[in-house]
Amino acid sequence: MIKLFKVKEKQKEANENGNGKGPCNKQTAGELRLHKDITELNLPRTCTISFPGGKDKLMNFEITIKPYDGYYAGGKFLFSFEVPSIYPHEPPKVKCKTKVYHPNIDLEGSVCLNVLREDWKPVLNINTIVYGLYHLFTEPNPEDPLNTDAAAVLRDRPELFKSNVRKAMYGGCVDNISFARCV
Repeated sequence: MIKLFKVKEKQKEANENGNGKGPCNKQTAGELRLHKDITELNLPRTCTISFPGGKDKLMNFEITIKPYDGYYAGGKFLFSFEVPSIYPHEPPKVKCKTKVYHPNIDLEGSVCLNVLREDWKPVLNINTIVYGLYHLFTEPNPEDPLNTDAAAVLRDRPELFKSNVRKAMYGGCVDNISFARCV
């Protein structure tokens, strides 16, 4: 009987320590859900995902979007995703790392997308966000802006907006603000 308890004790200890290889890293519910989301990711052909910290650091990744249609056709825009440990109960923090002239993205990279704010629900996933970001490039929304100047130009002078977008994407200046080339 005493030997049986010692065997059970050793099994319990081995399980807690990952079979003697030190403490095992348990995944949080957020990590498990994110792993599922990434496994089921169905990106548009113009989007790619990368993991700058390696595949072991799933909670921080980048998405590159290359629109083939609309004002931003031919551009290349990089977004960083920081996923909270309580995902999907909170949305990821998404920043645009490419400086862009856009009504829904400010010059610091903050993104105005409803599913990242008030319309977020735990049933939504990374795929939903990527398609939402892609949609911002094909259909910018001047009615819910972060960059109010760009929104006003889009609303009142669409041809000038198109010219400003092109100028910014090719590394020019718009309203005394310099942009890096992203085409």
